[in-house]
Amino acid sequence: MEVEVHVYPFGAVVGSDDLALALTLCAVSPTIGGVLVRGEKGTAKSTTVRAHAALLPPVTVVDGCRFSCDPDAPDQSCPDGPHPPGAASHVRPVRLVELPVGAAEDRVTGALHLGKALADRTAEYEPGLLALAHRGVLYVDEVNLLHDHLVDLLLDAAAMGRSTVERDGVSVEHASRFVLVGTMNPEEGELRPQLLDRFGLAVDVTAPRDPHMRAEIVRRRMAFDADPAGFTARWADRDAEWSRRVASARELVPQVALSDDALVSIAEVCAAFDVDGMRADLVTARTAIAHAAWHDRLEVTREDIAAAARLALPHRRRRNPFDAPTSSDDLLDELLGGDDPDPGPDDDPGGGESAPDDSAA
Repeated sequence: MEVEVHVYPFGAVVGSDDLALALTLCAVSPTIGGVLVRGEKGTAKSTTVRAHAALLPPVTVVDGCRFSCDPDAPDQSCPDGPHPPGAASHVRPVRLVELPVGAAEDRVTGALHLGKALADRTAEYEPGLLALAHRGVLYVDEVNLLHDHLVDLLLDAAAMGRSTVERDGVSVEHASRFVLVGTMNPEEGELRPQLLDRFGLAVDVTAPRDPHMRAEIVRRRMAFDADPAGFTARWADRDAEWSRRVASARELVPQVALSDDALVSIAEVCAAFDVDGMRADLVTARTAIAHAAWHDRLEVTREDIAAAARLALPHRRRRNPFDAPTSSDDLLDELLGGDDPDPGPDDDPGGGESAPDDSAA
């Protein structure tokens, strides 16, 4: 008998406001480019990422397509195509595809089906993790320990939105657009600068020092372990409301106006942070638009820019080895006039500490 697996509710996560906001904004606008989560062990990094992925709005895919083609805009080079207009389709949940640190290259990019090649002498492509993650989330735990050749594959896929495989004279190409989410413990080593820059947003997660908050985290975790189904049900309404707001914000994103003044403010902030290249400006602009849409605004405000810059710029800031550390928040306050950024996706400064009812704690 199949055992039902319950994912810890996203709304029940305590003390990870920045992470919840970053994941939420990437859900609203996947073009932001994903999230890097840095933190010590035992800070619920993986728990929060999996909880977030479980609530993403479902996708519509062509029946029988192993590459998750959208029936309204199928990939013209899909190995399972071409898909005719009006092809049969179905709706399924978004995939969370986990990339193991020690994965072989063929497992990531795909390979030829050896059984059919030997038996039928036909070349058939077996999709890899990059194909499975298309239109979903690609999650890499301990991303800083990923082998260099896998890092290069991720860089190419993230930059082009496509994956190309060439094996034994056979060339296969398919779409591979995904939200890249990586977690890491900085104590185990840093991330290559090229991959670090590919993450749209970055969040540092630490365990709270407030005893009451720590007690609440333990209380909720023990309640979930004792009764996963009951605990999940108590948070179902809050999680359902989050999903509804994400779907609504996605529809609003194309309507959000980014004025010239707001764009100049973004450029000034990025220049002040001394970042390399123009990716930081693009990511900050996209994040600010997503933040405005999340709050049902049709125009980007300074609050949106501040929230976006706080997540998109610090990990791109150029530093020399002996530079004195300066607060990113202080610099943002100076540049943008001290607007308080959004505390989290639920507009709750306490990070959702109040349970939906007394029985949840």
